[in-house]
Amino acid sequence: MSEEIPLARPVIRAEEEARVLEVLRSGRLSLGPRLAEFEAAFAGRLGVAHASAVSSGTAGLHLALRAAGVSDGDEVVTSPFSFVASANAVVYERATPVFADVDPVTLNLDPAAAAAAVTERTRALLPVHIFGYPADLPALERLGLPIVEDACEALGAVHADGTPVGARGHSAVFAFYANKQITTGEGGMVTTSDAAVKERIDSERNQGRAPDMGWLDHDRLGFNYRLSDVACALGLAQLERLDDLLAGRARVAERYREALAGIEGLTLPCPDADGNRRGWFVFVVQVPRGADRDAVVGALAAAGIQSKPYLPAIHLMTYYRERFGHRPGEFPVCEDVAARSLALPFFPEMTDGQVERVGEALRNALS
Repeated sequence: MSEEIPLARPVIRAEEEARVLEVLRSGRLSLGPRLAEFEAAFAGRLGVAHASAVSSGTAGLHLALRAAGVSDGDEVVTSPFSFVASANAVVYERATPVFADVDPVTLNLDPAAAAAAVTERTRALLPVHIFGYPADLPALERLGLPIVEDACEALGAVHADGTPVGARGHSAVFAFYANKQITTGEGGMVTTSDAAVKERIDSERNQGRAPDMGWLDHDRLGFNYRLSDVACALGLAQLERLDDLLAGRARVAERYREALAGIEGLTLPCPDADGNRRGWFVFVVQVPRGADRDAVVGALAAAGIQSKPYLPAIHLMTYYRERFGHRPGEFPVCEDVAARSLALPFFPEMTDGQVERVGEALRNALS
């Protein structure tokens, strides 16, 4: 049998190893010089004023929502079609995630649905740039509410006006898990145009310590959301190769479009449109209506190909059904997409032969 094709695989080379080894030998494993270097390099790449490195995208969302003033009894309008962390971060602050349905093409939060979900208790909007495709921020900005962007899947994405995702001035959160555009193993980054937000997040990620790092003055509630210098060193090396990593992902996506062309009823990721550009994160298709998606997963596994249902609808997860009373039928577009979505193997160094093998196995599974 051929070698198994994994769902994702990070690209780690000698430069990453050397940078990490340098930090290990320095003895400064956390709160050292690589932290500020990584933040400055990331901010420079996006053209934003400030960036704060944190231990995960989830941690970044939590701190960004706190900085936006989200607290007890507030509502945050967001997407039900996302990784669960975007909703969980709202609940951490004892607020309520108010879901609104998604656009059937982009799979991002539908601005009209979001507007209809706004109430007098709405404190913020939390759009998700799902699968790296830019959400319609201009339409959401017209609602006049604070915005926290979940850009955890969207490094490298660009809005129609040429602004990189994460550089519109709102707090925006990126993530660096091993399957992301760049990786630090675990980790995240919050970008913002507001120096006060940067100062608050830098303090709260470090147990609320004062900006001068005084041990005895913890002037606010904080958390252990730091990102180590080891991780920052890895991130710096990855960031320097971001263009190549993004190009590799775009190449694999184009090969997939060719390999999967003509499969009746199969929905591919939407192409870039109206000037928006995707930062490729995953390659997620929707199997034809009536097809058994779980059987397809099993057939691909039997052929040595990893795949995953991606993503389930958040509001139908057990916790959200029991805590907030959600039921099927509330968000029909999301529920239809979630029931048919399938993530295929996707990583920058995937070969044309591997893509063709996945395409052939998927055709066979659907036939």
